[in-house]
Amino acid sequence: MSDDEPIDAFHLPGLEEADVERWEIREYGPAPVRLRFPVLHARALTRIADRIADAGGAIRSMGSGDIVAFIDSAARRLADVDDPLRRTAEAALPAITGYSAPMIRLVLDRVTRDWTAPALLELLDREIPQGALERFVPERGTANRMLAVGPRLTLHIGSGNVPGVTVTSIVRSLLVRSPALVKTAAAEPLLAVLFARALESVSPDLGDALAVVHWPGGQSTVEDEAIAAADTIIVYGGAGTVQSVRRRAHAHTRVIEHGPRASVGLVGRDALATNREARAVATRVAWAVAVFDQQGCVSPHVVWVETSVAGADTFAALLGEALDAVEAELPRGSLDAAEAAAIHDVRARAEFRAMDGGAVRLFEGHGAAWTVIRDQDPAFEPSCLNRTVRLKPIDRLEDVAELIAPLRGFIQTVAVEGAGDRLDRLVHALAAAGATRITDFRRMPWPPPAWHHDGAGPLRELVSWIDLETE
Repeated sequence: MSDDEPIDAFHLPGLEEADVERWEIREYGPAPVRLRFPVLHARALTRIADRIADAGGAIRSMGSGDIVAFIDSAARRLADVDDPLRRTAEAALPAITGYSAPMIRLVLDRVTRDWTAPALLELLDREIPQGALERFVPERGTANRMLAVGPRLTLHIGSGNVPGVTVTSIVRSLLVRSPALVKTAAAEPLLAVLFARALESVSPDLGDALAVVHWPGGQSTVEDEAIAAADTIIVYGGAGTVQSVRRRAHAHTRVIEHGPRASVGLVGRDALATNREARAVATRVAWAVAVFDQQGCVSPHVVWVETSVAGADTFAALLGEALDAVEAELPRGSLDAAEAAAIHDVRARAEFRAMDGGAVRLFEGHGAAWTVIRDQDPAFEPSCLNRTVRLKPIDRLEDVAELIAPLRGFIQTVAVEGAGDRLDRLVHALAAAGATRITDFRRMPWPPPAWHHDGAGPLRELVSWIDLETE
């Protein structure tokens, strides 16, 4: 393919010329990356959905080991920096997403690990009794047997804020032998297509059970056909997107929601005992803030620090130094006009509060590289993202559980460091307040493949269980 040729941003088994109403070319970035999209007739999407659902028969006859091996092979293509698909991803995704090239390389290196055999076998082992996706297996404690069955067709409505999330959703679907119809996000419509091509190259049967395409969100005819065709819908996105899908789905259709979420951090006094320890934890906080440019649901918006106001100022300065160091290695991506204006507005409001005697102090990097706001108001406040974090001094880490309790269903990951011997009591209080994942800052951006995503098992929530009762 020459540099002038657009990249086909779709994978549609059995696509026919009559299925396409017209073709669209979209350009991304200043030295534009050009993507080609089909604008489908609604009836064509219905036919393609039926086709890939019928292809499910072939993957339901596969063993789990075979499916895992094929997904692993596809993942390794995207992990291999010399593979043409990986080169396409590295060349195109910075322009498409706005992330810096080093960020895209880091994300690709990390997410592809989650799609390799060791990670997938661990996920299956934790979620589904061995063999239960292939045959009836004994149910513990009874004489009965049970079988796990994936949906006939799963619709995945992707979000574009973090590359790789849509592919992870596809992988989970295929592990339970459910064909996947995928609507990619306008902000990132390519990586799932490249994964589909990699998968097709190693297993035509799995490639035939996967369709990936973009259509405008909320487009009534095409999207309604997709929603009607699916047994299960997995939707990522904002509250409006989730509500729209749930409203239009049939009553018997399972809708799995991964709506807007935010994460927070806690730094206890034990982590601040020496300057060396404080610098180390500041570095880990900086990386948690910087990865995905704070766009991920696992990115911290607020960090409470168990110290005085003066101590919080000292830690904020250390965090700023760490964010400068991270910027040199992992530059923040480009900002659109709205994002730049949001950062400017947040900084200006912090400055006005400081001048007006408010208990606020602003720390900022060059340009809009990063922003740290030390704020004595302990209440949670969402970030405008792009490495903008609020640092709040607090007398007792235990008080944070009460602060996040009203946000149940919105707060996802909580990173905790420096709690010492109070950790056990603290994590139980945070769990009771609604946190679904508690970790440390180093692991915060990278949930393990087998994590309970938003509090549910990622495979178990997809399958139905068939009971076979015997004497």
